[in-house]
This record gives sequence, C-alpha cells and structure tokens, in this order.
Amino acid sequence: MNDSFIKELRTAPDFSSAILSKITLESDKMSATLHIVTDKSYTYEDENFALTTARKYVPDAFSCNVSITKLTPDCEMVAAKLNTIIAENYKALSATLTCDDVKVEKTEDGFSFTVFVISTYSKDENIPVLLANKLKTCFCGNFTGKFIDSGRTAEDLPADDDNEENETYVMPIRSFKIADFNAIDSAEKAENAIYISDLNFISEKVIICGTVTDIRERTYGKENNKVYFVFSVNDTTAATRVTYFPRQKNVERTRGLKIGDGIVFTGKTELFNGYLRFTANAIDYGKVPENFVPEKRPSKPVPKNYFCIKPEPFSDNAQTNLFDKDYIPDCLKENSFVVFDLETTGLNSVASSGNMDKIIEIGAYKIENGEICRSFNTFVNPQCKLSDEIIKLTGISENMLKDAPTCEQVMPDFFKFCSGCILVGHNMANFDFKFVDYYCSKLGYVLERRIIDTIALSQELLFLSNYKLNTVADHFGIDFNHHRAADDAYVTAKIFIELIKMKKSLPNTL
Repeated sequence: MNDSFIKELRTAPDFSSAILSKITLESDKMSATLHIVTDKSYTYEDENFALTTARKYVPDAFSCNVSITKLTPDCEMVAAKLNTIIAENYKALSATLTCDDVKVEKTEDGFSFTVFVISTYSKDENIPVLLANKLKTCFCGNFTGKFIDSGRTAEDLPADDDNEENETYVMPIRSFKIADFNAIDSAEKAENAIYISDLNFISEKVIICGTVTDIRERTYGKENNKVYFVFSVNDTTAATRVTYFPRQKNVERTRGLKIGDGIVFTGKTELFNGYLRFTANAIDYGKVPENFVPEKRPSKPVPKNYFCIKPEPFSDNAQTNLFDKDYIPDCLKENSFVVFDLETTGLNSVASSGNMDKIIEIGAYKIENGEICRSFNTFVNPQCKLSDEIIKLTGISENMLKDAPTCEQVMPDFFKFCSGCILVGHNMANFDFKFVDYYCSKLGYVLERRIIDTIALSQELLFLSNYKLNTVADHFGIDFNHHRAADDAYVTAKIFIELIKMKKSLPNTL
C-alpha cells in the first residue's frame, strides 16, 4: 500500500519527492491519518489531491485524513539525525565516533554524508547504504553516504574502565500471585500478574490484575453495531487503561462488571500514537492479594563517572550574608540535598494517560553543610517540536535545544548527581519528581523517594495569599527570572534553607 500510494502521490509536481512518514490508526474512532512530508510549497488543490489519493488506499471502514508537513532540512539537521540513527542502530560504531566525525553536504537533489570511522569499519559498504535509506524515511530528497578511514584504530580510543555503562540494562519485571481467580474467558488459570508500574514493554502476551476504577462501553463498525469496552484498572503500583473486544457471548456478562471488581486481563501491548496500549483478548475475575506490599524495584548501579553533563562548583557571595552559619540547623549540615526544577514540553506527567511530555531543561543545585555548593544545569533535546505556548512561557526556542544532549544521555549523570541526597523542589511531588522518576526508570535507574516539597513547607510556616514560587520568593525578598529551570531551582534552594532555619528541623519526606 505504502509504495503504491507514494508513487501515485508523487505524480503531483509539488509532491514529487514527498515521503510517507507514518500512518496513525485510531481504532476507537475507526480513522486513519497519513502523515506526508514534502520539501516544496503546496496548494489547497494539492492537499485535496493527497486526500483523494489516500482514500483509495485506506479501507472503507475507516475515515481518512492527511497531515502534510513542509520540511526543508539543513546540513546540521541531517547530521544530528544521522548521529541519532547510528546511536540507535549501531551502538558499537557510535562508541567509536566523535561529534566531528560526521560531515554532511547539500547536493542538487538531497544530501551527501561522510563518516570518518576507525579502520575496522572503513571498508564496510552496507552500513552507509542502510543509513541513507533510513534518512530517506525522515527527510525528502536523495541521500548518499560513505565511510572514510580516519586513521584511528580501536587501540586509539580512550580506555573504558566502566564496562557496565555500555551494557544494556534489562529492568527486572516484578509480579504477584493472583488471588481468587475465577474464569470468564480463559481455559487455564492465570497464576501471576506483572506490576502495572512495570508495564513498559511490547509483548504478545501479558497478564495484569487489578481493581476496576472506570468502565466505558463504546461502539464501532459501519453501523456502530459492535461493542468494545475501555477499563481503567489499578493494582496499587500504578494505573492503566485496557481496551477489550469481547466475544458476542460475553458482551452481557461484561456489561455486568462494575467499578470495584477485581479483574485479570490477558492481552498484548503495542505502541500507539507514541504511548503503550494494552489490548485484552481475555478477562477473568481475580484480585490483588490482600495486604499486598509491592516489592521494591532494584536499581541499576550509580554510574562511576559523569559522561555527558558534569556538575560545576558553585559559590555565591550572597550566601555569606543571607545564610548566617550560626543560624543553620544541624539537620541542614548533616544531610545532602539536591534542589531541582524542570522545564518540559507540557504538563502531562502520567505516562499511562497518554504521550508523556518531555524534559527540555534541568536546573539543579546541591546543598552540603548548609550551603549551595554545586550546580547541574543543562538543556535537553526532546527530539520533537515545541508548542508556541511553551516557547513563550519559558523563552526556550528549538534552536537552543538542537545541539543539546538527549534525555537518555543526561539522566544517568543526573541520577549520579542525586545519589544519596534528599530531593527538594517546589511542587516536586506532583510534577518534577514524576518526570525524572519516569525517564530514569526507563534507563534502569530507580530514584530513592525521599522528597521535600517547599510548597507544603511554605504552607506550614508562612501565611501568604498563595504559595506560588514567585510569591514565596517575594516574601523573602528574592528576585529571579521565573520559568527557567536554573533560576527556579536556585531560588527554591535559597527558600528551602530559609524555611528550614525557621522550622529548625526537617519535615517528613514524602
């Protein structure tokens, strides 16, 4: 279907080099959207032509839409994508390259790239072709490439004394024994269910079990005469949504299920619109064991070295006056704290509710012996477009992020920076911690949940009209550039120290 559609689409002059970047299917709405990328300006008539052409290749049962993006890449954009493709698909090769080893030039009909490689890869002719083909799925135009011997050998590379940093870490999947199983669909008894909080992988067979918190019945088909159900379910470790298409004989029985029932779902997981979707092919009765206490997830070890972002020593002359050491409580001197703030692409901090938003900036400061002593500040490339609202709110542009490290590169270093420390932030528990916990855990790093939220602390100790960060800062006479992570984190650190000086003890961590 893809090749035939593109061949016909390219008969239009303005789509002569267009590509089909992806197809989005929404089964609950029975709709299909074809995402087209072109490097030429297009007209309203071109858009209609694309929609008419797409309609020929989409099944009649689905409504049909097209989304057209005009994208004219430059050499830097292609080089960044090429580095990402190599890192994702050829890890051993990527480990031998530096940022100066990939060169891209514009040609009449596209781009040509050269990768300067160690002698081991210099005669490989297959990988450049595969890389060019992958680039063609991302950008319009023709791509060619070659490897050239850089003159370096494997012996010339820096010694790697920390092998575990380059090993893929597989997060252990935890499970519990299902209680009170009673079959509805299944011929065999389901013995164990995995934690919903560990449901972050694609599999053809997965079993989960939990309490139903919501049930929705929906219809599909040409005459809307078929039904399916969407369940929200919680097993105390996390919550998720489950789509279930019942056999005809089980429709009425499914309608009889209610909120509060314990259900076992057997099905598969797949990526859909950027997040993981669970579709059940069987449901049965079953419960989370009584007095269930989730097993603590083991963490990947703290990295031995910083690899991407290294903390900087920090000193502020204002601390000499603002934080009189004679008045600093022992609880501040005896513990280490990391105060941090994030800027993100949006407010969605719950992965199971949809496409988790991305981190675009981390600002963090370490407090030791009652003083702010080290900083960890970086932009993070989200590898997606920013909304106008976020650009306006934060002052962060896509150009500022294009050369920044990715979240996968930053989080091991941030995890090391936080190791052994109590985490502090303003609205930390409800927002910032959820992001770093999610993106750390994807890499196998489990943050210790010792959190102090300065909102709760301010509410306990101060009497203000509200407890927004700028309001609390005004109370202490602190000026700052709000909605930038480094500034917000530094001000929060100063506020935290002042609040603990007032309280003279640490609050309970969350």
